[in-house]
Amino acid sequence: MKKAASESINFLKVSSVSKKEERGFELKEVSFTQQRFRNIAIAGETGSGKSTLMKIVAGLVQADTGAVFFEGVRVKGPEEKLVAGHPGIAYLSQQFELASFLRVEQVLKYANTLSSGEAASIYEICRIEHLLKRKTDQLSGGERQRIAIARLLISSPKLLLLDEPYSNLDMVHKNVLKAVIHDIGENLKITCMMVSHDPHDSLSWADEILVMKAGQILQQGSPEQIYQQPESAYIAGLFGKYSLLSPATALKLSPANRDQPKRKSLLLRPEALKIVNAENAGLQAEVKRSTFYGSFYELEVLIDHESVLVRAESGIHTPGESVYLQLQPRKLHYI
Repeated sequence: MKKAASESINFLKVSSVSKKEERGFELKEVSFTQQRFRNIAIAGETGSGKSTLMKIVAGLVQADTGAVFFEGVRVKGPEEKLVAGHPGIAYLSQQFELASFLRVEQVLKYANTLSSGEAASIYEICRIEHLLKRKTDQLSGGERQRIAIARLLISSPKLLLLDEPYSNLDMVHKNVLKAVIHDIGENLKITCMMVSHDPHDSLSWADEILVMKAGQILQQGSPEQIYQQPESAYIAGLFGKYSLLSPATALKLSPANRDQPKRKSLLLRPEALKIVNAENAGLQAEVKRSTFYGSFYELEVLIDHESVLVRAESGIHTPGESVYLQLQPRKLHYI
């Protein structure tokens, strides 16, 4: 038991990794650990260093300083070995390529190290059994993506790095790929790390999220912590819409919370507020705009000239209408 716990903790360790390019720092002293079977999502604005970090973890880019250890073994960069990469780690780039004019089964056969039964199981998980006879130039973007993942899986990796796997996919193919990535973890017991710009992809999938900006990790925590307790407006904005209420307005909305931090704004997600019927049960607000999103409405309302977003499950509210708001029971978060 003691040995297993140690292996879990040291599955992946990134220690003080830095990388500087001509345009400036890509990474600045980045450190974190990943436990086996704990999926990590990396979020951040474009140019924050997410892809560079994943390539260093994969052994495809040489770090200037620091080190990466995978299962206790240091991951060497391309300047230290003839063939870039590290055994047990597979990386899916945003610009992956499949050999042109070959049948899918040929592409996969060249990379296969598994028995026919094991390979068939992977093809089933990746939902590509029906594509094996097709040529690679006859595939959609989503089909190509799943085949590229299958090609990586037949090398039996323990850690799969996915760099923006859902980019440029329509909703149908995206949902299929989400199911594939879920099954890779559940059925093949492969640990994953993913970069994604879509907050819903990260929040619903990850066990832990790293938020990056300008080559540094700003916050690390569970999806619930990152979403409900972001350490800055930048982090809050990466994971959905929010409103910031001044201390005075926050006190009106929650008068019982008189010990609120001074000179700090109250951060509220749209679902933190509920529209109530009775005037004496809530704070009055004026509807400025109502937007329909299918399963809910999103209202922009004014409280003492401050704009606030509110999620309404049903009902049509017109601009200028008065509504009454009640704060849902939750721990308040100030930034």
